[in-house]
Amino acid sequence: MSIKSTHPIHVEIRSRYADEPIERMIKRFSKKVKKERIIEKVLDKRFYEKPSEKRQRLKKRRKKVLDKLKRKQEQKQHR
Repeated sequence: MSIKSTHPIHVEIRSRYADEPIERMIKRFSKKVKKERIIEKVLDKRFYEKPSEKRQRLKKRRKKVLDKLKRKQEQKQHR
């Protein structure tokens, strides 16, 4: 399986201090990749997605995020 991209993906992580453990750098790298949704974008481009399906998927994601924020706000109010 090969995925060709018109735009190269470049993510760079630098050591914060001289003897930072490699495990911590890998963890920061994976968080950065996840935050920028790089893997998700690549997987989305593997197959054609109809515009209506894309809208439904994005709508579902927005609803999920809003519900999560709403729950957090309710928890703060009850404290």
